[in-house]
Amino acid sequence: MGIWSGKTAGWPMSASMAAEPADDALETAIVGRRPPGGRIHHSDRGSRHVSLPIGKTMREAGIGPSTGSIASPWDNAAMESPMGPVEAGCAHARTLETRDQAALEMFDYIECSCNRVRIHSAPGNLSPEGFEARHAQEAASAA
Repeated sequence: MGIWSGKTAGWPMSASMAAEPADDALETAIVGRRPPGGRIHHSDRGSRHVSLPIGKTMREAGIGPSTGSIASPWDNAAMESPMGPVEAGCAHARTLETRDQAALEMFDYIECSCNRVRIHSAPGNLSPEGFEARHAQEAASAA
């Protein structure tokens, strides 16, 4: 999830807590968002977030790592806060039969609800898509 607009950009699912799903999520976000070099990837100190694959992906994209303090509840608050509504509205709302069904539900919920409809307080009480569209319009008007 990007801090600037609150848009969720990568969420691959896996049966394991290994590094590969976290790296897949980062790669998906990089491809989808095309961040310029100099960006920061903030995460907790979980082994999958400080793994060799994540480090390689960040280096190749010009993204710097940032991890919070050990046992600090604030180190990942910006990412944990939006996950509550995702879990309540999608993951815990009903029992899903298969992992594929769960992946489709998660995609639909994040792309159609969280990114396009659900307002966030940080970007001026707009959805992430609405905030980014307003920013693009303002930038075009200023040019």
